[in-house]
Amino acid sequence: MHVPAFEALLTDAGREVLAGIDPKAAARDRLAAASRLRGDPRVADLDPGLPVSELVNAVLTQVLLRERGRAKFGDRAERMFFTPDGLEQSTRRVVADHRAERMARAAPSVLDGAAAGDLCCGVGADLLALAERGVPVEGVDADPLTVAVARANIEALGLSGLARVREGDAAEAAPGRYPLLFCDPARRGGRGRVFDPAAYSPPWDVAAGLAAASGAACLKAAPGIPHEALPEDAAAEWISVDGELKETALWFGALAGGPRRRATVLHEREGLLAREGAVAHLDADPGLGPAPVAAARRYLYDPDPAVVRSHLVAEAAARVDGALLDERIAYFTADTRTVSPLWRVLEVLEVLPFSLKRLRSAVRKLNAGTVTVKKRGSAVDTEKLRRDLRASGPESVTVVLTRIGDRPFCLLCREAGGPAAD
Repeated sequence: MHVPAFEALLTDAGREVLAGIDPKAAARDRLAAASRLRGDPRVADLDPGLPVSELVNAVLTQVLLRERGRAKFGDRAERMFFTPDGLEQSTRRVVADHRAERMARAAPSVLDGAAAGDLCCGVGADLLALAERGVPVEGVDADPLTVAVARANIEALGLSGLARVREGDAAEAAPGRYPLLFCDPARRGGRGRVFDPAAYSPPWDVAAGLAAASGAACLKAAPGIPHEALPEDAAAEWISVDGELKETALWFGALAGGPRRRATVLHEREGLLAREGAVAHLDADPGLGPAPVAAARRYLYDPDPAVVRSHLVAEAAARVDGALLDERIAYFTADTRTVSPLWRVLEVLEVLPFSLKRLRSAVRKLNAGTVTVKKRGSAVDTEKLRRDLRASGPESVTVVLTRIGDRPFCLLCREAGGPAAD
């Protein structure tokens, strides 16, 4: 999709054409939807200087991207505009809102009438979240089409008075130009996803330098970024959504106060929101030593990926007076059940040295037919194991494969019931 074809969608006629397409029907049969659009005289009139095929492709692409965008942006995706790469790389709304809340609290003390900056702004998810909280913000992106899309999103959400976007190279931004800065370096190249921070665009050292030069800044990184690559002057936060690790947020300057490491668990699913709350935090405790190691107790705790990746398993275990099964594995065990979004709790029914024959017998004794297999520190093929167990009863069981010392073990568990501990 090119800029002229995209801009044709922003006219009243273009919006009318977009609104008249059933996205689910278009997704089921794109060829049929394209055929109908080619026969619609309104499409050719969107821009008589462009081929009808290009306009049809622009319309269908936008309709299908809006439908996919619901997963990240909810119902507001119906009003927004996307590019394929822009949607894939954009921040989920719940994460953008979480970060924007923290940045907005710092804004009055650092902006002093200036605008915040969003470098590598993409389609605008993060600058929209800031503007919605009253923070004036300027986005910068190197791609002309992406800039056009971000501008369209600003207008679509009625934020033109607070947000703007310009075309430019983030690497060429003057250090300190933006007293409040957010930067999300591009982590994709011509061959796909980039894992080496030095290959980000702008490169990691450039992005970190820009963040450090601002009065307050947030630098977004991949969730798997090596701990040794984290700047010493930044506070790091690992963020997950509904059990899926999404990113590492690095906080600088006035935003770096508080814990040096934090795990944050966010929820989007309504059931989890009602039951556990929308957000939970776990912070590093500099005075805490290594977690104790002990044999399995009544309950097994499986920490959220944000807790594991932030190296805060010892802090999680301490909250429940728990102990690790093995000092190298991120499971811990306790005598009581404590409900939290930071972990999943299972009741331990039996602990066995790993043996297919013994495990199959134990599953049968539990009359289990539905078997969930989880593992850490195990090389066992879980799908093959599930088939080999040949479970057929009416009950459910969770089999946890792990290592204790140098030996493989399996724990037969069930979802923990009963009242939670205070």
